[in-house]
Amino acid sequence: MTNKVRLLAIFLLMPLFVAFQAEAATREEVRGRGYLQCGVATGLPGFSFSDENGNWTGFDVDLCRAVAAAVLGDAKKVRNVPLTARDSFTALQSGEVDLLAHDTGWTMTRDTSLGISFAGISYYDDQGFMVAGSAGITKRGELEGAAVCVQAGTTAELNTADFFSQNGMSYKPIVVDTPDQALKGFEAGRCSVVAGNLAHLQALRSRLAEPESAVMLQERMAREAMGPVVRQGDDAWFNIVKWTLFALVNGESLRLTADNVVQMQTSADPAVRRFLGFEGIKGQGLGLADDWAARIILQVGNYGEIFERNLGQHALLKLERGPNALWYDGGLQYAPPFR
Repeated sequence: MTNKVRLLAIFLLMPLFVAFQAEAATREEVRGRGYLQCGVATGLPGFSFSDENGNWTGFDVDLCRAVAAAVLGDAKKVRNVPLTARDSFTALQSGEVDLLAHDTGWTMTRDTSLGISFAGISYYDDQGFMVAGSAGITKRGELEGAAVCVQAGTTAELNTADFFSQNGMSYKPIVVDTPDQALKGFEAGRCSVVAGNLAHLQALRSRLAEPESAVMLQERMAREAMGPVVRQGDDAWFNIVKWTLFALVNGESLRLTADNVVQMQTSADPAVRRFLGFEGIKGQGLGLADDWAARIILQVGNYGEIFERNLGQHALLKLERGPNALWYDGGLQYAPPFR
């Protein structure tokens, strides 16, 4: 091969090499750093909550832990970065965090104009209203003129404006930056109503000195699909986060739990063996160890275990699975197979 031909070949292949390097950038940066930087909300028991000692717990927190288990082999190697809804996308775009597990609703605008990608739906919810019992409000039609606390930069802020406009009603928006501020505004009487995702409203209600003083209206305002978010342009990282979520759902579907996943290594079930990394593509397509999915289940649990631990009947919020049940139990959670 002449020097001229060699240079031409390098010139033609360089874009492919650069693209491959870009695709692997976040994964290798996380590995080099030794921990995952995960953007989370604050003040939401069951989803993302930090105690006085700085210990984080919650459904979204466990999703971050699952990604760390897959990439680094250790679910503890996570640094949670508390963010408001208003600045969460900027933090992701700038590289301050590697992903968002931030109760973030999936919309067309967010998915197509912010340079970000939703890696899947981790939680289905409805949006609605929590009202002060003393206000005597029992249905949405009685919200005329109400002062409504709503978090800036959320879909609830937009949906609340749509709701009042569509129903020809006026309201006084009290726009806040954090769930804590919404809670304080509600307790202080600045607003008699808080708008948001119902599960998040339940989390805020649980923090009131007298939770029974607040009422959840049964009528819904909108539907919400939430999930982890990554930067666009890094397909390798997008696939890792996406398939981490799929691993949690598939793990539950295959009845693999934190307690039995080690014993299941002797299973003859081909679907289980593919999941555990003994057969099939293993970890090759993601650039991970062959047992990446098994480590997720062992260290964090499957989707059902995470839900029950943080949100279910044995947790503070005691939420029903509802649409977050697996498809064969009447829910919407389904994941493509490990093939």
